[in-house]
Amino acid sequence: MKIRIKGNSLRYRLTKSDVASIIKNGRLEERTEFGHGALIYALQTTTDYDLSATYHDNRITLFVPHSMMERLANTDEVGFESGQGKLFLLVEKDFTCLDNVDEDQSDNYPNPLAEKAK
Repeated sequence: MKIRIKGNSLRYRLTKSDVASIIKNGRLEERTEFGHGALIYALQTTTDYDLSATYHDNRITLFVPHSMMERLANTDEVGFESGQGKLFLLVEKDFTCLDNVDEDQSDNYPNPLAEKAK
């Protein structure tokens, strides 16, 4: 699971195993250590109908309706977005990059633009 934060925009990018884990367990959490502290970011399923997020005690939690996660896993939908006041939220599949990168992308979704790039 990756997060990107820019201004009032919060984006979570999920691999295939991230999506499977969230559907199975209802939650996925990771942390980034900063010396004596950590930023914790999580994604949690909910029965609500829209995306929402909270920030408390250095923990960002993005709540995603379980139905959206099911659609992400079982359809060609790329992702979901929503606004929460001034905050823009986005959850999307993590596609393989079209250019060469050093990171392991074996768990990423196939990039739908890969055929067009050939």
